[in-house]
Amino acid sequence: MNEHSAYLTDGQPDRGRILFAHGAGAPMDSDFMQAAALGLADAGFQVMRFEFPYMQARRADGRRRPPNRMPQLLDYFRARIDELDDGVPLWLAGKSMGGRAATLLLAEVPAYVRGALVFGYPFYAVKKPQQPRIEHLAQLDLPVHIFQGTRDALGSQAQVESFALSPQVRLHWMEDGDHDLKPRKVSGFTQQMHLATAFGIVARL
Repeated sequence: MNEHSAYLTDGQPDRGRILFAHGAGAPMDSDFMQAAALGLADAGFQVMRFEFPYMQARRADGRRRPPNRMPQLLDYFRARIDELDDGVPLWLAGKSMGGRAATLLLAEVPAYVRGALVFGYPFYAVKKPQQPRIEHLAQLDLPVHIFQGTRDALGSQAQVESFALSPQVRLHWMEDGDHDLKPRKVSGFTQQMHLATAFGIVARL
């Protein structure tokens, strides 16, 4: 593997492999990424987490910095895909921004990529539903499973269901969940319950 890339790897590729990208503000070993990676591994996949260059720099010096521009993120993600060309079926995955990058890459991925998994898709910036980030989601040849909280500030159920998305986009709504799939206590649900639902869906892919 490339000497400049480092992975956190969980599980064995019994059902395939998942290449898992973090969101804009939290690293690959955040609580959410850790819980998601372990749950996906329990579903029978080898899960490989990586960090984009800006997050690697933050880890090195402790200074917060904005994400790299999307073309740079895509180039880096694409290079990680190329490293995993060993015959194992591969799903791209991501939390928020990482998930958006995964879906953007689907138009030009090699044959061993099966589709994408997204935890909290950033359909639009907070309070800007009139500027959706969905153009590429209208035309997809590979399946995309999006696990989305119904009250996600970056893509609530009420807003997202008005968008014209490809039939390949499968939306899995998590009741009362926010952008981290975390519901309020009064809902009767927990984040762990919602994640378990997502892992069960992935286990059946």
